[in-house]
Amino acid sequence: MVVAPESLSSLNAEQLRELTRDLIAQVASRDQQIVSKDREILYRQAKIDQLTHEMAVLKRWKFGHSREQLDAAQASLLDETIDADIAAIEQELQDLAPPDRVAKEPRQQPKRAALPPELPRVELHHEPDSTTCTCGCQLKRIGEDVSEKLDYTPGVLTVQRHVRGKWACSECQTLTQAPVPAQIIDKGLPTSGLLAQVLVAKYSDHLPLYRQETIFGRSGYPIARSTLAQWVGVCGVQLQPLVDALKTAMFQSAVLHADETPVAMLKPGNKKTHRAYLWAYAPGVFEDLKAVVYDFCESRAGEHARTFLGDWSGGLVCDDFSGYKASFGAAITEVGCMAQARRKFFDLHVSNKSEIAQQALTYIGQLYEIEREVKHLGSDERGRIRQTKSKPLLDVLHQWMLLQRQCITDGSATAKALDYSLKRWVARTWFVADGRLPIDNNWIENQIRPIAIGRGNWLFAGSLRAGQRAAAVMSMIQSAKLNGHDPYAYLKDVLARLPTQKNSRIDELLPHNWAPLIT
Repeated sequence: MVVAPESLSSLNAEQLRELTRDLIAQVASRDQQIVSKDREILYRQAKIDQLTHEMAVLKRWKFGHSREQLDAAQASLLDETIDADIAAIEQELQDLAPPDRVAKEPRQQPKRAALPPELPRVELHHEPDSTTCTCGCQLKRIGEDVSEKLDYTPGVLTVQRHVRGKWACSECQTLTQAPVPAQIIDKGLPTSGLLAQVLVAKYSDHLPLYRQETIFGRSGYPIARSTLAQWVGVCGVQLQPLVDALKTAMFQSAVLHADETPVAMLKPGNKKTHRAYLWAYAPGVFEDLKAVVYDFCESRAGEHARTFLGDWSGGLVCDDFSGYKASFGAAITEVGCMAQARRKFFDLHVSNKSEIAQQALTYIGQLYEIEREVKHLGSDERGRIRQTKSKPLLDVLHQWMLLQRQCITDGSATAKALDYSLKRWVARTWFVADGRLPIDNNWIENQIRPIAIGRGNWLFAGSLRAGQRAAAVMSMIQSAKLNGHDPYAYLKDVLARLPTQKNSRIDELLPHNWAPLIT
């Protein structure tokens, strides 16, 4: 209700009461908006202060005496990681800054040498969709702007020449030019193809940046590892929304696998490595979604699993690690791994040719024969066959183990192998009651194996940032592989589309939904 001040005297009591209610509601609404904006400003400022402090620490490590006390290999990897961390922080600070400040205070771009003339050139022309001016006159081409970007297809460096024609109207002096194609690194040198190559080489082929620097030099243009590190840092920040969306999609699954593996993290301050952990989570092997999300944490504490899983509910397939125990309850059901029980008996049989171990392996082997029979069936049919074939076999195995345990001396290797299976018997046999559950945790172990192979090349500097960035990129690469995609082709396309992709359609770029654009 809008009323001019001079009209207030003409209002009756009821109209004045209604006007008062409207004004109170408007004031309350504006107060709420102010409170909300104040909270956002406080959050942004706290985040900016945190990032600024982290930036100062990283620069002190990079240029301080502690770096000089490291050996050559550690110092090289430390430089790569810090350069990437600084670039990631700068990108996050830029994202937090108000739009008007970004426009008024553009980041000063460092001068770079011209690209070698001997590299092959590919020209990409960008012209206006229409050469007719808004006033109705025909535009005339009066020149062009040319920018060069370094591109890479496996084994070959090329230069993309982006030619943007300038068109002018002779009547109204209007200048028309096609917009600059959006890039992951604004005004940067690399194309999405080159960025994809750097990421795949580092996180899938396990090539540190100092080795990539040499490889690019042999291809015709040496790229400094500090520059490569900056690219990696920015890409890690830009890919994080995709990882968050992938995690959300994964939490729609009724069954998840979980596992963790140690990774050395370099602490520049004391020149020692700290045992950090990379946790891996994936939808159940029988779920439709094929994905894996890695989570890098400073320790193996169970709180990290609880934080990651949040409010998710379902069956969690994991090993005997105590860190998962606190997550189990009404919402999350513990699902054990039969393969671990089998390994205990296998080790026992190898060490002393135990007949009890051999018999246990025979029983468990029969269970796996049934699993090979049902793995391609639907969950209902799989559950029916398990009830018919696997359950009677498990009942016999359980009774046999109990009888054998009564005859074995406490503390012996055989007793320990039997106890290992019997203590978590319910968890290890849940798969018989639910056709959606797997018999073991081998699926996630297969997803974490590539990480274990390459971790010798990873020394993370000082903070969690480098490890979390690695986890994000590896999540996208490994998920792309699970869906049958070439990770280079996938990342090249995704990095090209991300700058203009709407947040509401970010799911289109997830590996299980992705399809390359047809041009």
